[in-house]
Amino acid sequence: MKKRLVAILMVIAVLALAACGGGGNSTSGDSSGSTSGGDAAATGENVHLDSLKLQFVPSRPAEEIITQTSGLPDLLIAELANHGYDVDEITIEVSSSFEAAGEALSAGSIDLAWLPSGTYIVYSDETEVILTATRAGLSNDSDNPADWNGIENKTLRDGPQVSYYKGLIYAGPSPKGQELAAKVNNGEELTWDDLASAKWCVGKSVTSNAGYSFPTKWLMDRYGKKLTDLPNLTQDDYAGSFMKAAAEQVDVIVCYADGRTDYEEDWNTPTDQTTSKGAGYGREKEIWEELNVIGVTDNIYNDTIAITKANPDVYNEDFINAFCDSMLAICETPEGKEIISIYTHEGYLRATDADYDAMRVALEAVQE
Repeated sequence: MKKRLVAILMVIAVLALAACGGGGNSTSGDSSGSTSGGDAAATGENVHLDSLKLQFVPSRPAEEIITQTSGLPDLLIAELANHGYDVDEITIEVSSSFEAAGEALSAGSIDLAWLPSGTYIVYSDETEVILTATRAGLSNDSDNPADWNGIENKTLRDGPQVSYYKGLIYAGPSPKGQELAAKVNNGEELTWDDLASAKWCVGKSVTSNAGYSFPTKWLMDRYGKKLTDLPNLTQDDYAGSFMKAAAEQVDVIVCYADGRTDYEEDWNTPTDQTTSKGAGYGREKEIWEELNVIGVTDNIYNDTIAITKANPDVYNEDFINAFCDSMLAICETPEGKEIISIYTHEGYLRATDADYDAMRVALEAVQE
């Protein structure tokens, strides 16, 4: 009996060793002949990747994004080397729209992208979220639009780190915009006719949370209408929307809750002078006096860093862990903090697809 038991134990031991050896030799679907992350851990050798392609979305002017993120490739190359990956080249691009970034990531023509949560949800079958952004909370988190208005209620980024933000509907300095603002500041409810008689400018991308989908949901919840039901609707990026509002070409615009903070300087810069975003908007009064909040959306889950599922060299547990560890380390440095501040990100947390289930419900309601 003892001999038989020993024989059985020896067989189990041999099978266990074979299983361990098989795991160490796995290439994890690598098609380039590179060593997988598993092999790197076993041999102590770094995995080699020829390149990584990163893409940002145009929530800010493209030139501004490229300039502010120009140091990220070198920082990432150095950190990834510390986490098992030698990358020859990292390139950064700005997509033409939110959807273009989602499509490129889905197709595998880029490896990683900074996507708004709504855009990620649309393309989550072919991509996967790995990090979510944290931001400083704002001095105001009220659901009452009047609480956001006036210089005394200037929006400051002095709150605790939060994983969500709000979208705001703003009435501009045009006569119609001021009419809408006056009603809200007097505690009156806006009617659908009030809003439908105004000229609106919203985001170009229908998956933009603050720029399109959540303002749509705001209208649906209150009036049973969508942005597309508005008779006077145009689309532009945020910079273009603020410029149109300042020029009184439109009455209502939409943006994230600290949008006025980002465009405060531009608002009062003369039109014959430039800022980092382009020509000034030429207003005399402060933006806090002239651009009033008339609506507050539901909380919007923060932006993502998502990875393509189409490239097995990066879509594997080893690389994802290495990239996440690298980005988290970079965010602790002054250079890294400056880079990610382009989107007012202050850090990142590891994320899973399930974190965005509530956002899916909101997006589905918008698309109905």
